[in-house]
Amino acid sequence: MGAKERDIADLLTLYGVDDESQREQFLTLARQSNVPGWWQRYSDVLPPWFETMIGLEEAASVIRTYEVQFIPGLLQTADYARACIRLGNPRASDREVNRRVELRMERQRFLMEPGAPKLWAVVDEAALRRPLGGDEAMRQQIKHLRELSERPNITVQIAPFRIGGLAAAGGPITILRFLEPDLPDIVYLEQLNSALYLDKRDDVEDYLAVMDSLCATAEPHGKTAELLDHIRLRDELKRS
Repeated sequence: MGAKERDIADLLTLYGVDDESQREQFLTLARQSNVPGWWQRYSDVLPPWFETMIGLEEAASVIRTYEVQFIPGLLQTADYARACIRLGNPRASDREVNRRVELRMERQRFLMEPGAPKLWAVVDEAALRRPLGGDEAMRQQIKHLRELSERPNITVQIAPFRIGGLAAAGGPITILRFLEPDLPDIVYLEQLNSALYLDKRDDVEDYLAVMDSLCATAEPHGKTAELLDHIRLRDELKRS
């Protein structure tokens, strides 16, 4: 529940905050806290543990993520997302699947807005080779990923098979960083029906070291377009 604006104003007066610009900053935050997030419209398909993640994404200044089996959710097309959602929710109805796809597409919009956070994704080659949703859906997904990788706030690196083992053998990782100096980085680890949020310094530093190692091992961002074009061309030749 958000704080009432009148209560905040009274507290500011009590603590001697008389500067109008400072008061307005606090009052604006109070007003914003009372506005439901857009994701509340999807409460029928949005698990509480993931609702936290959406709020953190929108507040972050940098989002670093590593994916093994799938293209990151923030970079998926609708058809590819539908295939992923059906795979992870085999008992879901068509309506529920469509609602989840809508949520995922809506979730991506903030990356295209002014002042959007920096997204830095490392994608395992396995995710690019696995034809989820069929050949055409995968072709469009790779094309979409290539286009997004050219945006100034999105960095995509590919971890090819030839480099062998990777530091993050345990699974996908997301690390969120915030502009506010008092807010710690947060590590997000998603499971089938739950998620872990880690903010203890030692835990975060362990995962930061893993992510740094992944970025140093994967192909540089400058080669991403070439690699994606090569994968798409090779798959087209196989089908011809």
